[in-house]
Amino acid sequence: MGESKLEDMPLPALFEQARKVHILATEETADPESLKKACEALEHCEEMISKLGLFSSNESKEDISTTDLKYLLVPFYLGELTENIAQTDRIQALKISQQRLKEFISVCERLELVPEEELTSVQEGPDTLVARREKKVARYRRQKAAEAKLQDMKERKERRGRSSRAAALTTPIETGEEDVLDDDGEEEREAWLTTISLALCKAFDLLDMFKMEEQMLSVMREKQLQAGNDEINQDILDERAKRAEMWHRKAASQARFTKPAPPITCATFAQDVLEGRAKASQAHEHKHEPLTFGPASLISGNLTTERERMAAQVFQPGYRLPTMSIEEAGLREMEMMNKWQERNAKLMEEANSSWYSDGHNNKPRNDDDDDDDDDAAVQKARAWDDWKDDNPRGAGNKKLTPCG
Repeated sequence: MGESKLEDMPLPALFEQARKVHILATEETADPESLKKACEALEHCEEMISKLGLFSSNESKEDISTTDLKYLLVPFYLGELTENIAQTDRIQALKISQQRLKEFISVCERLELVPEEELTSVQEGPDTLVARREKKVARYRRQKAAEAKLQDMKERKERRGRSSRAAALTTPIETGEEDVLDDDGEEEREAWLTTISLALCKAFDLLDMFKMEEQMLSVMREKQLQAGNDEINQDILDERAKRAEMWHRKAASQARFTKPAPPITCATFAQDVLEGRAKASQAHEHKHEPLTFGPASLISGNLTTERERMAAQVFQPGYRLPTMSIEEAGLREMEMMNKWQERNAKLMEEANSSWYSDGHNNKPRNDDDDDDDDDAAVQKARAWDDWKDDNPRGAGNKKLTPCG
């Protein structure tokens, strides 16, 4: 599993390969080279998870999909495998493992996956021997229950697989029935949640054990420093020099993991990375160019004649294609709204100004126009008086009256 191969592998394959090494390390003794490669794969998994943004701070465990639940175990696997790697500085390895395990527990606590007994025991106060014993007994019972549940689910899945294979040999499976037979999404989700619960029990036990071991090693180192032996002091100086050199080499080799990676904001590109069709290191500019269908000679060239335009429209889809992205449309609407607001503000400012109101209220009037308006009003009034003289009030109804 080389460096180039790590870059090319998708996230599910990386996680599955590291998980197999973790299972081998827990059941048997794995070689140090495999442990180091598994740790590198898990660190690469962490980088891809942060890039893809699989987990958000405002999500609950119901919001996380079943396929993404298993990636919560990456810090736990890192903490357990880091402790198994043989290093010269045991105390530093224990500190790194504790940091990884605490990170795993904090993420599970945010998602409400940590049992109430563990949370109440932390908040109650002083840790007495009786409380510590009761906490370990309860944790041991939860661990055994989780292991029994996982074993039962594994046996049920094997029995169902055997029965489905036997049924497939005797009865032909119709089209569409394969999904019904393999529809175990709820069972898979329950299995991963149980695995996370089992990992939490182990993480709490490992934290207590690593803390005690770190305290014992610190006491032994202090005693060696107080002995005043020149040979021991020289060995300590050599050990510090080697440790500093190893730390610098490791920091230089893992600079790409410690450097914060830019997040992926395109959902389509993130799905391609998850399924292995694209690499996370590839540049993605989020350009939404309208698709053009038809022969390549017509697409690449300029359509000058009517015949070429008609030929290019033969293979067009029956719906309208988008010409811009949602972000570009929002920016354009925002620009139009800003221009409209500026125009309205300018008009309101002009309407409220003194010269505008004075110009409309105090227009210069022409004397000839006033005389013409007066003559027209007089003529209209005279015509109305003449009509009223010719048509007195009620004259049209005289024939309807008895005395008319």
